[in-house]
Amino acid sequence: MQYFIAVVHKDEGSSFGVSFPDVPGVFSAADDMAGLIPHAAEALALFAEDDTLPEPRSLDALRRDPAVAAELLEGAFLVAVPVIENDGRIVRINVSMESGMVKAIDAAASARNLTRSAFLAQAARHEIER
Repeated sequence: MQYFIAVVHKDEGSSFGVSFPDVPGVFSAADDMAGLIPHAAEALALFAEDDTLPEPRSLDALRRDPAVAAELLEGAFLVAVPVIENDGRIVRINVSMESGMVKAIDAAASARNLTRSAFLAQAARHEIER
């Protein structure tokens, strides 16, 4: 899985701002820490729908970048954001699990008007992006 390092800014009384030194123009915001990664991952995925993502630099390379280093000195911090590209291809897989879990999944999927597959994909995305 590919990860991009994001720079997170937080001024008092404002939302968290997220930018990507390796993907200029892609940014995100979140009201709280829990929303940082999911919102940032969504911004990367939306960019990747229309354009090719560049090769991300390593954490050490980004830390040596003078612009990033200056932001860190001003109180910003770094987070790794996973990229889940939406290529539109559906792949059939076979999974095995305890029957009680399948019943619980089916009930939760039904309550959300989702198929079992859609529910499992959504749950996996949620876990990866957290």
